[in-house]
Amino acid sequence: MELYLDSVDFKEIEEAFDLGFLTGLTTTPTFMHRHGITDIDAAIVKLSGMVPILQVEALGDTAEEILAEAERLLALGLDKEKTVFKIPVSNIGVKACKMLRDKDMMVNVHLVYTLNQAYMAMQAGATYVCPLVGRLQDQGHDALALVQNCVDAVNYYGYDTKIMFSSVRHAEHVRTAIVSGVHTITAPWKVMKTLTSNNFTTVGTNQFVEHTRLMTENVKDVMQDFNPTVKLEDTIFDALSQMTESGLGAVTIVDGDGELKGIFTDGDLRRNLKEKGKEFLENKMADCISNTTPITVTQDARLFDAVALFKEKQIDNIIVTNNNKPVGMLDIQDFVKQNLVG
Repeated sequence: MELYLDSVDFKEIEEAFDLGFLTGLTTTPTFMHRHGITDIDAAIVKLSGMVPILQVEALGDTAEEILAEAERLLALGLDKEKTVFKIPVSNIGVKACKMLRDKDMMVNVHLVYTLNQAYMAMQAGATYVCPLVGRLQDQGHDALALVQNCVDAVNYYGYDTKIMFSSVRHAEHVRTAIVSGVHTITAPWKVMKTLTSNNFTTVGTNQFVEHTRLMTENVKDVMQDFNPTVKLEDTIFDALSQMTESGLGAVTIVDGDGELKGIFTDGDLRRNLKEKGKEFLENKMADCISNTTPITVTQDARLFDAVALFKEKQIDNIIVTNNNKPVGMLDIQDFVKQNLVG
C-alpha cells in the first residue's frame, strides 16, 4: 500500500521524508492558505523537488481550463512522471480526467463522497480515487462502507485505479485503511509519526536498553564525580557536611594514607542522634567505625555486579574502589532513577 504525507509544512515534510520510504506528498490550496503561502507556483515547484511524487490541484471552470492549468504547471518545471493532478469530482472534472489521462498525465479525482462519484472517476480512467473519510464521518455517514465499496468495485471490475484513503484523523483510520484493502493512504504527519508507538514496545525496548547497560557498562561510567570521604580524625559534623554537599546518604571513612576503614550512613547518624543527642556530632569518626566490613565494588566491575550487591545485601550505598582505595560511591536511588534497579 502506498503511503503519502498530507501536508504543505516544509519543516514537517523534510522530517517525514527523512524516513526514506514515503511514496509522495498530497497538498491542497486550503493547506497553502492556512500556512500563509501567497506564491503558490513557487511553493509547488519547491515541493516538487523535495518529494518523489507530488499531488497538486488543477482547477478550472471547464475541462479545457483544467487541462490548460495542468499543462501550465508542467511548464513550470514539474515532471509529468512524478506529478499527479488533483481534480474535484464533477461532470467537468471527470471529463477533464479523461482528457489528462489521454495525454498520459496522472489524475486524482478527489472530494469523493459517494460510490456513484467514484464509479464515474474510475470509468474516466482516474489514477486515484480519493474518498474523504474523516469529513464524511463528521457528517454522520458510513465512510468506511464507502471505502470498502470503492475497493470492491476496483477489484471486481478490474479498473486501473487506486483507492486513496484520505482525511485521516487518527491512527485507527490507518488501521482501518489497511484492513479495507485500499491501495494508498495519505495522512498528516501528526498521525503518521504515532504509527510505530505502543506502550508494550516502549516497555520492552527500555528493558533491552537497561539490560544491555547492566552487561556492558562499568561502575565508573555511572558513579558521581564527587567522592564524599572523611578521615578518622574528622568529626561527625564533618561527615554530615560531606553528605549534604554530595547529596548522598553516606560517606567513606579513610585513614591518613587514604585506605578504606569504614562507611558512615545517614541511618547511622539518625540512630546515634536518637541515642546520644546532639553531642554526638562532636565525636570523631574513629569512634564510629563498626566491625562490619563495608561493601565495595571495583570501578571496572559491570553494573550487573553492583545491582546484584544492592539486592543481595539490601543496602543503599556501595563504596567504589580502585587498587583497594575508595574512589567513589554508588547510591541505590541513582540506579532506581535510571531504571537499573526495579
